[in-house]
Amino acid sequence: MHAVDIACTLLVLGIILVSLLSNVVVLICFWHNSEIRKQVPALFILNLTSCNLLLSVSSMPMTVVGLVTTGHPGGSVLCQLVGFLDTFLTTNSMLSMAALSIDRWVAVVFPLSYHSRIRHRDAVMALGYTWIHSLCFSTVASWCSWLGYHHLYASCTICNARGRASGAQYVIFTVLLHALSYLLTLVVLCVTYMKVLKVARFHCKRIDVITMQTLVLLVDIHPSVRQRCLEEQKRRRQRAIKKISTFIGTFVVCFTPYVLTRMVELFSPGPINPHWGALSKCLAYSKAATDPFVYSLLRHQYRKTYSGLINRMLKRSPLNASHNSAARSYNSVNSVHADNKLTDQ
Repeated sequence: MHAVDIACTLLVLGIILVSLLSNVVVLICFWHNSEIRKQVPALFILNLTSCNLLLSVSSMPMTVVGLVTTGHPGGSVLCQLVGFLDTFLTTNSMLSMAALSIDRWVAVVFPLSYHSRIRHRDAVMALGYTWIHSLCFSTVASWCSWLGYHHLYASCTICNARGRASGAQYVIFTVLLHALSYLLTLVVLCVTYMKVLKVARFHCKRIDVITMQTLVLLVDIHPSVRQRCLEEQKRRRQRAIKKISTFIGTFVVCFTPYVLTRMVELFSPGPINPHWGALSKCLAYSKAATDPFVYSLLRHQYRKTYSGLINRMLKRSPLNASHNSAARSYNSVNSVHADNKLTDQ
């Protein structure tokens, strides 16, 4: 095995491990927290998590086998089935991200009418569309025998095994697939999250004006308190930009190299380095490992749920937990008093 193949193999194994653990934790939080289940976005997150898990146990292991053996993993029927799942699950997960961004846009732009605009029935209909959309492309690829082992990506995925006999049709199909999955999702992400950022910055600006007017009226307030308020306003704006950059950035970094490689493969007469093809596929797989952190596990409700489950597993009693909480509160109060004394001096 080449050093690059060994690195890609270790990378895919690490992605499988992280993806399985993180997505399973998301499912556990979903089933143990009724408040999460009541939320409409939870349906999209559940669908995205399920796609990532299935991708981690179907397509990724076959890629590991392909990298290790540098050849066709398993039989042709199994490879076609894995290729079908790879196409379906990847397209479905992309459209789920687009649905999540639309949900966030409605929640921020229309907060008062959000519950009347986005209901569970609407979420189910949106998920139905993502499934039909993904199934159509996967079924067409299977019907036209465009699923099999692709040596460039060392995985069972879409490939033109029939050669020139269906060259033009295969090119049109591949371009449409990525245009209506990757490009469509990218446009939706950029448009919705830019509108969310615009509204968030507008609200932050209004809050800043009200805060500054209040601080001007409170002439006796300590200068350090004013400085802290201004710093908090700055951190709030930075958090909004950071979150939106994470949503769009992870999607672009993970999927763009793979899609560009697909386009170059279609229209470039020259050969493509197989190591680059395998690496681009690994980057696409890495989205399944980052999605739980981007969309779920870093949110307060999920952190609270899995922290409570961990405490229960470690058999930490509520009395000890409250005692520790009281101790932390006592220490924080003492530190605040100490800071105030230092500022007064």
